[in-house]
Order: sequence, then C-alpha cells, then structure tokens
Amino acid sequence: MAETFDYVIVGGGTAAGILAWRLGEAGHSVCVIEAGPRPDKLWLKVPAGFSKTLFDETVTWQFRSEADPEIKGRQIAYTQGRTLGGSSSVNGMIFNRGHAEDFNTWAQAGNPGWGYDDLLPLFRRLENRDDPGADPAYRGKGGRLNVVAPMWRNQLEDSFLSAAQSLGYPWNDDYNGAEQEGCGRYQSSMRNGWRESTATAFLLPAEKRFKVRILTHAQVLRVLLEGRRATGVELRQGGEVRQVLARAEVIVAAGAINSPKLLQLSGIGPQDLLVSHGISVRHALEGVGQNLRDHFSPRIVARARKGVDSINLHTKGLPLVGQVLRWLAGRESILTVSPARVFLFSKSDPVLDRPDLAFVFMPASFKAGLVGVLDDEPGLTCGVWPMRPRSSGHVRISSADPMAAPVINPHYLHDPEDRRLTVAALRLARKLFATEPLAPLIDHPVLPGAGELTDDELLDFARSYGSTSFHLCGSCRMGPEGRDGNVVGADLRVHGLTGLRVIDSSVMPMIPSANTAAGTMVIAEKGADLLLGRA
Repeated sequence: MAETFDYVIVGGGTAAGILAWRLGEAGHSVCVIEAGPRPDKLWLKVPAGFSKTLFDETVTWQFRSEADPEIKGRQIAYTQGRTLGGSSSVNGMIFNRGHAEDFNTWAQAGNPGWGYDDLLPLFRRLENRDDPGADPAYRGKGGRLNVVAPMWRNQLEDSFLSAAQSLGYPWNDDYNGAEQEGCGRYQSSMRNGWRESTATAFLLPAEKRFKVRILTHAQVLRVLLEGRRATGVELRQGGEVRQVLARAEVIVAAGAINSPKLLQLSGIGPQDLLVSHGISVRHALEGVGQNLRDHFSPRIVARARKGVDSINLHTKGLPLVGQVLRWLAGRESILTVSPARVFLFSKSDPVLDRPDLAFVFMPASFKAGLVGVLDDEPGLTCGVWPMRPRSSGHVRISSADPMAAPVINPHYLHDPEDRRLTVAALRLARKLFATEPLAPLIDHPVLPGAGELTDDELLDFARSYGSTSFHLCGSCRMGPEGRDGNVVGADLRVHGLTGLRVIDSSVMPMIPSANTAAGTMVIAEKGADLLLGRA
C-alpha cells in the first residue's frame, strides 16, 4: 500500500531542505525523495572538500553538454549535487544574492511578488550574517544558514584587490547589501570552519523535529497524474518500484537539469519530443526544458614568482599536515577555502545602471584553467563572465529510460553580445594582472599566454578554454501562461495542472548576476510561503 504525506518533494537538494523545514514547522507531513545518499562523507563537510566531491559520482550527477560549434565542438562537464543538500553540499559555498534589479526584472516579466522588496525579507529570514557590522536593513541575524567572511587570506588576494582599486574600482564591504558594484571578499556558507549546506541547516534538523521523512537512494521515475491533478510519484528504491502519494501537492525540486527531465518523463513537456521517445503526452507544455542558461567562464592563469604564497604550496606533504592541524585548532587554514575568494563586479560601460561583468579571483593555479584541479606549480587564476548572458539553450530527454542522461546545451556564446562582453572581461582581467601591486608577484602568464592579443584571439581563447560556472537555471521558466515558453506561474504551479509545483533554480526567468545558490534558497523561502498561504 502506498504511503501518503501532505507534501512530496522530489529531490533533497538546495531548495528541498528549506521547503521541508518550513512545511514541517507548520505541522505538515513531508516526504523528501533523494536519488543519492546522506551527506556522511568527510569531504562533504570540509569546505575545501569541493575539489574532491566535484568528481565523486557517488554524491554527484555527472552530466555532459552536447558538442557545440560555438565552443569548438567541445562538451562541457556539469556537476550537480546528488546527496542531501544537493549542490549546496558540493559547491563552492559562495553566498551571492545578485543585484536588486535582477529580481525587479523577474517581477516586471509578469511575476508579481518577486521583486527585490518582496524577496529581501526572505533573504534576511534564511540567513545568519555572522558579522556584527552587517547592515540589518539588508542582512539577516538569527536565520538558520550561517554566512561568514573568509578566514584564510594571503598576499595575492590583497594585491588583486589593491590593483582593482588602483584602476578606480571602489571597495565594497558587502556586495549583498546596498550596492553590488566594486571589489571585495566573497562571503561563504560555513559554520565554525565546516561547510553549511541546506541539509545541515534545514533538512536534517527538520527530520529530527518535525513530521519529515527522507528517502535516500530513491530514484523518482515519474509524477503520477489523475487527469490534470498530480497525486504523487512513482519511484525505484532498492530494486522495488512503488508509489508515494501527496494529499496536498507534489513539489519538483530536482534542479535545472533533473526537474525538466522528470516532467518530460512524466508526459509533461514539448509534444513532439515526448512522442519521439514513445512517451504518452499527458500535458503538452512546450517550454519545459527551454530557456536553460549558465555563466560561461574562461579563466586566465599566471605562474607566481618564487617565494610568493599560493594555495598550490599548501596541498601536499608537511605543509598540508600543518594546514589540517591549524583547521582542527580553529585557526585560519586552506581547508576553509572556497573556489572563489575575492570579487570584482564592474560595468563594461559607465553609463550602465548596474555591473554587467564578474571577476572571480583565486590565489591558486588550476590545470587548463579548470576549477577543482590544482596545478603542480604555484599561481593565480581569475575567472570572468558576463553577469546576465543572453544565450539560452535546452534540456531534453534522450530516451524514455529514467536513467538515461538528457541532452543539455546552454548555447554558450551564441548571442553576439555575450561574445563582446566576454572579450571585454578578459581584456580587463589581463589589465588587472599587469597592474601594481599584483604585477610584480607574477612570473609569467600561462593562459592565454604573453603578448598583446586581438579581440578575435581572446574570443578564440574563450571558445577553447571557457567552461561552466555551475550556475545552470531557467529550464522551467516562471512567467504568465502562454507567453515566452513559460512553465510555472508566479505561484510556481505548473501551468494547466493542479497539485504540482516546481521550486528550484529551474524557475528563474532570467539568470541572476550572481552564483545561483542564494537565489535558489530565496525561491524556496518564497515557495514555502506560497504553499502555506503566507505570500
């Protein structure tokens, strides 16, 4: 006999933890279904463990994009969390909301209640900004997610920030506060030197305190529909196929790849696509899987001069032992380091009303400019990207088999404005590396190499080496029914159906000018209020 709960949440990831806490706190019974395991591995708890978990198939989905001629026929590897906490358990822990106008744009696209003034109280509700100097008008105190400034610092970081200021970019002590523009240090979701995910902050405490049940190693096969109403899900766990039913609603919170994939497998999506794979069309909805976006990031790399401190020097042998001992003693250590240390948010044109270029600096060098794979020699890396790319692509099932990987393509650099801004960002990053006091710390450039480069050569470099920022979103776009391929309304209900909502990064109408974790969390907070009639 099928188990029944008030709410069934598909996916135990970033959004699910917050949803489970809020619904459980309100007295509802909740079943959270996660395909992966519990986050018990040590590397899921140590902040610097992202370099290990990024490639661990036991706790991540390892997807690849289809080859695209705009990036020289390359395929891009995508890591998505496959454990409780989802990507918040395996990502770089950066807490970056985005610009206020990002959310005002969401509201202006036909989504009332999604403007910055609507969401700011929810951003404040979810966080505990661990800084006595934080502005309470913008930052939260006492929320469940702990947000801190970095502990470990070094000369390369300080010099990058000084170089940016020497070029006229202002210091910004809190890019999540009144103003985004400028340079400063990233904030991270950590607590006492340990990673803080939505599993540790929300989901696992909810399981202990409320009527929240968590199923792990459980693959949801399809959403069950009776006519136009979602009634539950069918899943496979331990070789057994069974159903879990929802009295109130089914919530799909499986992320920008797996949420549209599940809807399509359930017969909800583009009619021609479903028919081509022999799936019965239960509800034709052309936008499911469209509007996929990501921040495409080429990364410039330079070798540091001898004697200059770099993270690469602390990752092996006795230096690593020393860093572990420092971490265990609660002191500054590379074990608390995230893959993005300091930032610069700038405008490609001074007349713009907000920044449109992002720069992410790391006092370490990575092989071929890829995050997570440290080079053997000490160095420094700066990733760049246009903050609101216009290029968009798709997620499509490749088969009726739920375990088959979907077809993924964000269409990087397809829009000419994205190409122009990428080149502009690379040019500025190279200028920063050539500016005092950073320039004297650099021995020589590694990627893209020395010498003056034309715009065409910089674009060729981006096409050859650029990669994902792991900010996939938008594939179940929120907006008015019947317009622009929208999938859910401002209430996050799937258009044309009842009892079914999508609540995760896939509903973002436009990619925010930020890492997407914080935006996904506020979507979950807003979604919980909508479910509980509090919005």
